[in-house]
Amino acid sequence: MFFIPASIHVRDIADHCQAKVVNTDSDESVLIEGASPIETATAGHISFIDNPKYLKYLENTKASAVFCAQKHVDQLPKGIVGLVHDAPYKAYGQAIRLLYPTAMRPQPILGEEGVSERAIIGTDVTIEENVTIEAGAVIGANAAIGSGSVILAGAVIGSQVQIGRNTTIGSNVTVVNAYVGDDVIIHNGVQIGQDGFGFAMGAGGHQKVPQIGRVIIQDKVEIGANSTVDRGANRDTVIGEGTKIDNLVQIGHNATIGRHCVIVGLAGISGSATLGDYVVVAGQAGIVGHTTIGDGAQVGGGSGVHGDVAPGDKVMGYPAITASKWMRDAAKIMLADKRDRKNKKKG
Repeated sequence: MFFIPASIHVRDIADHCQAKVVNTDSDESVLIEGASPIETATAGHISFIDNPKYLKYLENTKASAVFCAQKHVDQLPKGIVGLVHDAPYKAYGQAIRLLYPTAMRPQPILGEEGVSERAIIGTDVTIEENVTIEAGAVIGANAAIGSGSVILAGAVIGSQVQIGRNTTIGSNVTVVNAYVGDDVIIHNGVQIGQDGFGFAMGAGGHQKVPQIGRVIIQDKVEIGANSTVDRGANRDTVIGEGTKIDNLVQIGHNATIGRHCVIVGLAGISGSATLGDYVVVAGQAGIVGHTTIGDGAQVGGGSGVHGDVAPGDKVMGYPAITASKWMRDAAKIMLADKRDRKNKKKG
């Protein structure tokens, strides 16, 4: 449940998002008090049009203001303020940040500020100014928490872990054997720094190999609920600056994830895999260990990657092949199936 946003004048929103105001007949009195999809927006709400599939809702929308591209300006109903932007959805996202600032990251559950008397703080812990640590959180010995950071109820920060500045650690998160950078968001239930799956297999049984590496999470990373990031086996597991990881993602030991990657829910990155910068891994995809995914490459949903992927390539399927070949092959299979069914009817 989000807090009721403050009212903001539509022109202030336009200035903040660097949008051009059109349909200005009534904009001098328009206050924006919320944000909604184009089909359900009401008076006082701001919305957007980006996908052409939703243009059918524009004529009857009740929104007070709508972000849109220049090509859709003529379709705006009279009385609705248009906010023209080259990337309407991105501008809409900026407006939501302005209207609902507390929706940016998990908020304190108990509404507490400062270090709760009901938190458990180990010895020789360094806590900088303006840190919030809620009741039930546990901070291990020799840990460090940077200024402006928030540790929610039930979180566990292990001994010698370092948490950077303006970082939020959600409830029931465990962070051990890790260094976490600045402006990081770790959502509820995430587990960071536990042992990777390291065993020396053999006929007489599987011998556990101690995991002695760390997890390094660089600045501005966001990790979704109930994801796991294993500590390194013999070197560090690294999550690069600005990378966004969805819910229920598994990152194996020794994996190296580059900067500004996007990894979608239920994806699995096996141990010692390397992702370059700006890689996209879609939902339910799996990447085999000791493979390299080049800068800017994209892995389609449900794919299984068993070998290296060149920078900029797009792959799909199981085993993954180039997306263009996968689509051609899929089309051939569908045509062959259609012919077979047609021949069976004739027979």
